[in-house]
Order: sequence, then structure tokens, then C-alpha cells
Amino acid sequence: MTTTTPPTSVRFDLRSIPGPMPPSMVTPLDDLSPGGLPQVVLPTGHTAVHLTAYPDVQKILTDTSFIRSDTNVDDGPSFLPTVMPEEMLLNLDHPHHGRLKRFVAAAYSANTMAAFAPTVRRIVSDAADALTPASSFDLMTDLLEPLTINVNATYLGVPDDDIPGFRHLSRQMQLAHDTDIPQLLEDFWELYHYLEDLIAGRRPLNDGLIKNLLAAREEATPPVTDGEYAALLLGSLVGGDQNVLSELSKIVFVALSHHELWELMSTNPDSIPAVTEELLRLLPLGKISTFPRIASRDVAVSGGTVREGETVYADAHAANRDPLVYPEPWIVDTSRTAKRHLQFGYGMHHCMGAAMARLEIHETLAVLTSTLPDLTLETPADGVQWDTGVLVHRPLSLPVTTGK
Repeated sequence: MTTTTPPTSVRFDLRSIPGPMPPSMVTPLDDLSPGGLPQVVLPTGHTAVHLTAYPDVQKILTDTSFIRSDTNVDDGPSFLPTVMPEEMLLNLDHPHHGRLKRFVAAAYSANTMAAFAPTVRRIVSDAADALTPASSFDLMTDLLEPLTINVNATYLGVPDDDIPGFRHLSRQMQLAHDTDIPQLLEDFWELYHYLEDLIAGRRPLNDGLIKNLLAAREEATPPVTDGEYAALLLGSLVGGDQNVLSELSKIVFVALSHHELWELMSTNPDSIPAVTEELLRLLPLGKISTFPRIASRDVAVSGGTVREGETVYADAHAANRDPLVYPEPWIVDTSRTAKRHLQFGYGMHHCMGAAMARLEIHETLAVLTSTLPDLTLETPADGVQWDTGVLVHRPLSLPVTTGK
């Protein structure tokens, strides 16, 4: 389904496409905080200051006086139904966060990912080649779902034979449903113990990041402990698969739903990075954008003051739609030039896998739009079912046809 004159840019309102926006997990309050700021109630019942303006959210995310560790406690203010290991990067504060982030940062740098790009392109191309003889298939289950775990397992050095044993546990962790907390905890610790087995050498490993970091763990000061290393790997194993899959599949869904976007990337591959950034700006990973923090001092923001001891939800989703930063914020505009979006966070807790996610999205879009330029959804967009949780929101399936 190509147009006579290929588009050079695309503009449309994302809200015209049903499905990609998940429900919120916060409930607005009518009363302002003591510092004069809007408030919401978190799923745990705690009240939090709700910041939505881009400058305010960016300010909180870069200010190390806002504490994460104090929320990861029993009965603490959270979006999650249980506490997580305190060694995880998302739960660490300055200076402990910086020590572990420095240990792993080079492995996920833009330069490292550029060197990994040919491997990603090969994996995507092989997956696409296996599907091109068919006139219709499920793009989600036949390509995207196996793709992200295969790329991540290759990079980490996880054996393919291990994937069926842990992959479903990663999904359960990101869904983080509170309907069966004992089962959630059981699944989480099964995954965590798998990583402990890899670290201890009780399971075989291929060459890759896990082996490389094990060999380098003494270079950190002090050396990385087993608990810290397992927590680091947990973020890599889950985020490098489930989070990439959630964003990649939504971007593909939107581009197929508004087919002019697919045509733009097909005829102009140079547009893919701009398309990716504009859709990353607007498409939430899951129901939340950042985790709560607790203020350790008074901080002035637009409209009021965050008071010491208050819980703060710096809402990056809302900041990415701040009309003072992004005019007509709900418009997907492939020619937009604006400040960097906050999809991957900002400051100390900026997602370490951002370059990997961008690489995988770019390569997948480049391969699919070039080899399958006429690919279309075989079902109406409003008929697509969604898999939704705290850190997951993506299509369950994407039936497509090649038009053959």
C-alpha cells in the first residue's frame, strides 16, 4: 500500500489511534500540598506531590537530594506491590548508584552499541527472511517477541536453551500485578536465583557481557558483591528484553495503524531516528513513568515548593507532553525539533540501556520497512488486545498481511 508520492514528513494526532495509552495508576486529589502543588494518591495509598511540567520533572530527576531508597521499604510509597532488592540501580542513591553505574556504563554506551549494530541487523534480517514467504502472520509472536530476547541473550551471553525457563518470569516481573503477590514473589525469586546460578558458575555461559563483567568486578572500588552483580544483571536481563519489546511493538503498531508513517520510513530510511524519538516521547513504557522519590530538603519548583519529607512523583509522561516545550504535544510530527524527551529518565537514573533500545528499534524498523513496505494490519486497530501492567503495555498480537 504505497502512495504515488511518498511522504517527506508526517503529522497526526496520536489520540486518533486506539490502544497505545495505558490507564493511569494515580488518583488526583483536589487539595494542594502544603507547598501549593498538585497531589495524587499512589496505589499504596500514599499521597505524593505530582509534578508534570518539563522543567520541574527534569529538575527532580537530576537532584540527588530526592531519595529513592526510602520508598523501597515495607509499606513505603510505591507503584509496586512488593519491595525490590535494595542493590538494584533504580533503588540506589548517590553515591552508591554512581559506583555501580560506572561499572556497567561502558557496556551500554553509544559506541559499544554501534559496534553491536551489525549483529542486531543480522538477527533482525534472519527473522524477517523467515517470514517473508508468508502472506500473513502474527508480527508480535512470530518476530518481535523472539527478536528482543534473542538480541539480549546474544549480548549477555545467555544460552538459548535457558530462555524458555526464565523468559515468562521476566514478563511477570514487569507486569507486577497485585492480584497474586505470593506468586509474583515466587516468580521473581526464581528469576533472581537463576541469575545467582550464572554468577556462581553453576550454569554454563556463552561469551558476552555477563562473562566480561564477572572478569572485571574487582576493578570497582570496593569490588562488586554477588548481590550487587545479580541486581545489575536483573535490570539487564529484563529491561533489555521486556522494556525494548514494549516500546518497539507499540512503535510498529502505531506506524502500521497510520500507514503513512510506515511509508515514510520505507521510502526514506533516514527518517527512522526522528520517527523513533517522536514516538518514544509519546508512548509510555507502562502505567508509570518514574518511581516515587522522597525530598530530603525543601526545593522550589514552578507553582510552589516541594517540602522536605514529601513523596514526589515526577511524571515524565506528562512532561513529554508539556505544551510549553512541545507545541501541539499530542501531534506526532516527524519534523519536530525540541528538547530531548524524558522517556528514558534523566540524570543519575537515566536508563543505562537507552542506546541499546534505540539501536534495536532503528534496526528493526529499517529491516521491516525495507523488506515489507506493503505490510498492513490485518485487523482494525481497535481490535488489537493489549498486555498491560505497571511496566508493560504492548499488543498481545499483531496480525498482519503483506498484500501478496
